[in-house]
Amino acid sequence: MGKRIITQRRGRGTNTYRVNKKAFRYRIKVPKDISKKGKVIKLIDSRAHGFPIAKIKYDKGFFYIPACDKMIEGQEIFLEEKEIKSGNILKLKDIPIKARVYNIESRYGDGGKFIRSCGNYAEVIRKTGKDVFVVMPSKKEKKFNESCRAIIGIVAGEGKLDKPVLKAGKKYYIKKTKSKLWPRTSAVKMNAIDHPFGSGRGKRIKSKIAKRNAPAGRRVGLLRPKRTGKK
Repeated sequence: MGKRIITQRRGRGTNTYRVNKKAFRYRIKVPKDISKKGKVIKLIDSRAHGFPIAKIKYDKGFFYIPACDKMIEGQEIFLEEKEIKSGNILKLKDIPIKARVYNIESRYGDGGKFIRSCGNYAEVIRKTGKDVFVVMPSKKEKKFNESCRAIIGIVAGEGKLDKPVLKAGKKYYIKKTKSKLWPRTSAVKMNAIDHPFGSGRGKRIKSKIAKRNAPAGRRVGLLRPKRTGKK
């Protein structure tokens, strides 16, 4: 009788595959009802995030955002004011051309979805009507609504990956804090009984596209891809 594949075993939640809930206790989000001014009261090193987190106090409570480069504890930041300064949170329509931003909202009020990794930033390049175009770190343009908010500056923690991870054990524990499996065995190198991609003479990979309504054991490879093949 075959055993469950790794994706099924991890989904069941055993002692081997357990999410570290304490690592994910910070909700990185800019609230919708922010006031005009906030204050950085603490910079936090979170195990579940690659960037340092800034805890912001405002008149209605607290919220957490990715810290910007050179942010310090006690620093005052302005929320939805028109002052261009690192750490301030503004709507894209109020941000000038060539300004560097991060934690951009996909739509107004969602708290920020784009540009949230160490040392990354996007650049505002042009405005057309109610649309604002920014250049992403991938050098591609993306269109946003002018009411979407973003944080001025660059995400802190640049150069974090420059130092090599010298030991496999250290890499294992880094991944474990983020609830990621490492090392990962290639699916085509497994036996047919252990994975849908397993076996095959010459390691010819079967279709990587899973059926849209496939059960848990078959939901492997490309899940609902927008397109396939070469461009």
